[in-house]
Amino acid sequence: MRKKLVAGNWKMHGGIEQNNSLLNKVVAGTLGADKATYAVCVPYPYLSQVSSLLKDTHISWGAQNISQHVKGAFTGEVSAIMLNDFFCHYVIVGHSERRTLYGEDSKIVSHKFKAALENSLIPILCVGESLDQREAGLTEEIVGEQLDAVIELVGVEALEHAVLAYEPIWAIGTGRTATPQQAQDIHSFIRNRVASHNTQIATKIQILYGGSVKANNATELFVMPDIDGGLIGGASLLPDEFISICMAANN
Repeated sequence: MRKKLVAGNWKMHGGIEQNNSLLNKVVAGTLGADKATYAVCVPYPYLSQVSSLLKDTHISWGAQNISQHVKGAFTGEVSAIMLNDFFCHYVIVGHSERRTLYGEDSKIVSHKFKAALENSLIPILCVGESLDQREAGLTEEIVGEQLDAVIELVGVEALEHAVLAYEPIWAIGTGRTATPQQAQDIHSFIRNRVASHNTQIATKIQILYGGSVKANNATELFVMPDIDGGLIGGASLLPDEFISICMAANN
């Protein structure tokens, strides 16, 4: 049986005092809730603080992006080797904001995925469609292409060491959320897509939902058979809200 994962994505938020207060509350609030696993993916400048705060706790940490390059003249980029210096467990790759705002296509994302794996990081690969694409009936085509690009580069076996996250772009930060059944349908499609290459990996891989998960909808989302937790945006910055979501995954 797959263990659920709740991963917070702080995006470009945080501050030293705020982080300290938030994480202390989350650690205390989820103590003993060991039916699920928990993580936070934080801005680069706070990795040192977060790794210190979460060391020897039940909560893992990671980064929100990674360079596909090992090192070199790439001003402003951060490599997997650098993330290893802060003992990161996870790194998000292919988030919709990276794809839409910064022009990261599936080829770039697949190479970032590869760089993470080669440096013992667990990539959280995000896939998802825009509202226009959904209304045009292209959801499966778009999601399938984003997933296939990674499989073609590294092989389906690499997914054994990764997490997938379905994030409908139209439901991120908009207050709109896919219904549990809509989310389940695409999660099932993703799992079946992986199963067409390797059924064993498809059975084991965690697929998170990442579209405006809140305390008041987490339970009904997480009971869906192919939804294995959530990639949580704004709600991960609110300790009580995030703890409630974690508890929903722990049921």
